[in-house]
Amino acid sequence: MTKSITSKPSPELQKNPLIAFGRGICAYSEVKPSDIAPAIDFLLQQAQHAVDHAVDQSTPANWNDLVEPLEDATESLSRSWGVISHLKSVADTPELRVAYGEMMPKVSAFFSSLGQNLALYQKFKALSQDPGFTKLNYAQKKVIENSLRDFRLGGAELSDADKPRFAQIQDEQALLGKAFSEHVLDATDSFVYVIADQSELKGLPEDPIAAAADTAQQKGLEGWAFTLHFPSYYPIMQYSESRSLRRLMYEAYVTRASELAPQYAQGKVDWDNAQNMLEQLKLRDEEAHMLGFKNYAALSLAPKMASSVEEVDSFLTNFAEKSKPFALKDWQELSLFAKTELSIVDGLEPWDIAFASERLKQERYAFSENELKQYFPLPKVLEGLFGVIQTLFGVKIEKSDLPTWHADVQSFSVKNTENKIVAYFYLDPYARPGKRGGAWMDDARGRRELPNGEIQIPVAYLVCNFAAPVKVNGVLLQPTITHDDVITLFHESGHGLHHLLTQVSALGVSGINGVEWDAVELPSQFMENFCWEWEVLEKMTAHAETGKPLPKELFNKMLAAKNFQNGYMTLRQVVMSLTDWRLHARFDAKNAQDHAVLDLSRSIAEQFNVIPQPAISRWINTFSHIFAGGYAAGYYSYKWAEVLSADVYSAFEEAAKLTGSVLDAETGKRYRTEILEVGGSRPAAESFKAFRGREPSIDALLRHGGLALAN
Repeated sequence: MTKSITSKPSPELQKNPLIAFGRGICAYSEVKPSDIAPAIDFLLQQAQHAVDHAVDQSTPANWNDLVEPLEDATESLSRSWGVISHLKSVADTPELRVAYGEMMPKVSAFFSSLGQNLALYQKFKALSQDPGFTKLNYAQKKVIENSLRDFRLGGAELSDADKPRFAQIQDEQALLGKAFSEHVLDATDSFVYVIADQSELKGLPEDPIAAAADTAQQKGLEGWAFTLHFPSYYPIMQYSESRSLRRLMYEAYVTRASELAPQYAQGKVDWDNAQNMLEQLKLRDEEAHMLGFKNYAALSLAPKMASSVEEVDSFLTNFAEKSKPFALKDWQELSLFAKTELSIVDGLEPWDIAFASERLKQERYAFSENELKQYFPLPKVLEGLFGVIQTLFGVKIEKSDLPTWHADVQSFSVKNTENKIVAYFYLDPYARPGKRGGAWMDDARGRRELPNGEIQIPVAYLVCNFAAPVKVNGVLLQPTITHDDVITLFHESGHGLHHLLTQVSALGVSGINGVEWDAVELPSQFMENFCWEWEVLEKMTAHAETGKPLPKELFNKMLAAKNFQNGYMTLRQVVMSLTDWRLHARFDAKNAQDHAVLDLSRSIAEQFNVIPQPAISRWINTFSHIFAGGYAAGYYSYKWAEVLSADVYSAFEEAAKLTGSVLDAETGKRYRTEILEVGGSRPAAESFKAFRGREPSIDALLRHGGLALAN
């Protein structure tokens, strides 16, 4: 048993919710900004004690004496800091933001120093060369191998003269990423457009109108209030018959966090991310060169599946070139339809695209997204999602009662066939002020074997931004979500399953930990496929008013429309991936001017995109994935992993030909065993081959997407 080397907190600190939860679940609603500094200072001190113990000459270089105590202390720090970071993402306040900002440099500095600690690096190298290393299990060996790699990437081999600058780079990048995210959130939260005349609402469905009335009431305004949060913004783009309203909302949306945003004209705030992006790219380039890499893209590949910068660039370029003819066809069809059927004779503008696309889809397939949305009440969707998970993976999901941070948040337990709880997860479904946009899964607690031999079960956050339920005539309607939202929910649940169903007991490679970044999307994209299966949808739909399931006729129309404009959508994602990749592979950091990031993004769009890019667009200024979300030089991984996930799903399609169901438990068991349970304990390529028995093929992806790509 590993001996603890940490000390107990003072009686006062023991009451601090960021300390009191220990290995359990934090009382999120009790966390106050004033709790942050004392808790993190104490945990940083404990973590440093663990580092000092690890590098002490008397400490043996073995798993129990070196790795376990260090992992114990750093996990406590990471979990408490994770709670704070999570709250900042889902329940941001000015006070929390200040407290977070004060401690972030200290946390960043600690982990930066950890990666640069040459003595600790030497201890891990000694462990890897010790005869006892061969007796470790495969997961423990992978932790050590990954640690040695991370030490090198963390600057452990740098000279003493270079280490302070390397640490400073990490601190500055963390601060810039924080500022980028805050600028996007503030710019989004600050915009409200109030409609007083009901005639301006023409074309909008009842749900977004009711939500806008509810928003206005909450803000003490008269009429209908629309924001730039996606559930409020997008219905206007998709359904509003007012072209001027669509344009107003579009221009506000694409100029967020830029010099063109309306707030700048009023001289009130400075949320422009242009200089922030430039500084981040310069710092990343400097970091890469310090570590001996040609550019940051090359550095980013060290822990990934892809083998070279050229391989990724070629993958994306070929994808773009092969998708372009299909995207051009989509654009030409939409432009002709807009001109002949919608009387948009002066040319299709960006603010017309979603509107024209929805009308074309309705004409071609005789249904609307809003009509389809009424069949997806969130409780029924969750019932269907849990049914898929339970059938495929032999678990049971039940409501739980964990401490939460908001009244809308739900919690669930995951039980095995022996009715034993093996994991927990949270679902935070709705958009609200103070919550950043998008959807994500995050690690609240990882699975590991504790020093006393017990297994710490994993906990995950599943966070979405669906439209919240609204009141109509005083009655709270049940929340319905779009089919795209359903796909998002399944996607994040895939990440969750990867984290929750792991059987690995070494924290560094359990669940999603240690999985190559360009393979981490495999389980999430895999789950999306079930959203297009009739045997799944018929059990997870119930009309919001009638309670009747989705009609097979409407499903057939929906299926026929599945690949509607897929050429355009595929190309859009590839262009975003290329923009990220070339910003980090070809960016001239030394000679970059103020608008260099915008200029490069525009040049890529002009080369590959088929839709003209308006001069006003500053979409890159809100590309949080790469400037605040950890996807720098990694956004390509969505497409890379899509090849893997489509091929994996084809195994379930093959099983269905024999069993009559894609919900084949035997195939699900193999998938769980070979991919979900092993987490990051072995290379993703090996896990894929263990499941499929061969190398991946792009054929399934092309078939699913309806893209017969040209040679």
